[in-house]
Amino acid sequence: MIDQIHALLARHLPGYKVRSVAKLGEGLDNAAYEVNGELIVRASKEADPDRRSESTRREADLLAAVNELSPLPVPEPIFADVEAGVLAYFKLPGVSLVDHAVAEPARLAPDLGKFLGRLHRAPVQEMEKLVGRDIDPLTTWRQEAERDYREIAEQLPSAARHLVEDFLDRTPPAEKRVVAFCHNDFGAEHVLVDVGANTVTGIIDWTDAAIADTAYDLALIYRDLGPEVFELTLAHYEGCFDDADRERAVFYARCSLIEDVAYGLSTPGAGRYLEAGLAHLSRTFA
Repeated sequence: MIDQIHALLARHLPGYKVRSVAKLGEGLDNAAYEVNGELIVRASKEADPDRRSESTRREADLLAAVNELSPLPVPEPIFADVEAGVLAYFKLPGVSLVDHAVAEPARLAPDLGKFLGRLHRAPVQEMEKLVGRDIDPLTTWRQEAERDYREIAEQLPSAARHLVEDFLDRTPPAEKRVVAFCHNDFGAEHVLVDVGANTVTGIIDWTDAAIADTAYDLALIYRDLGPEVFELTLAHYEGCFDDADRERAVFYARCSLIEDVAYGLSTPGAGRYLEAGLAHLSRTFA
């Protein structure tokens, strides 16, 4: 793949001198590489050429649309080679919040609230041309959380098990009736920050963007930054968010934390998800 990256950059960015290429990591859908410490190249892992081309084209179109919407920096493609399934953009400033905690997380709330408010007000009819729908019933969320919990229960202290089991015994909240365009994976790992300034510098990884329940985007703030920052974020959120939405956000936060702990335990190299999940468990389930 590294040889292919050299060839693609020579074709799309003639005159750009490649000094280094390093693999950053990979997920189920893509592998990411860093070129010269400044350029991100994402390569699709889709084997089918037609599906690979379509997904790359749609991601490039989505990022172009998100750049129009977002009050915060987001990746801006400098080229998309749909045949190769490769997308490239310059790195955004900052470091991932999941690895670099800020001293005053409350100062992130205004930017997060305004960003999500703008995103969730995007015209659904237009955004649905670029993304699908992701609206699983809350009963499915609970069933998956119960399955994940069975895998991790023995690793938790008894007090934590009591909190989680009490949650899983409850009836899920009422279903959401109205959906919107969402980042749909708005965890701390996808929020870039300037640690010294306590500011948000960018939002990355739009692979899971979808028409979905807005409470899920807010839920991951609750999970990763805590109830206080969640409430402060809502104070700057320009959209409807009532008590029923809050109830679903807390529900999603708890289910996704269980999922993160299970993922961290079962996946090599994913220890940061385990550590964060265990550190935030009591706060999230309180």
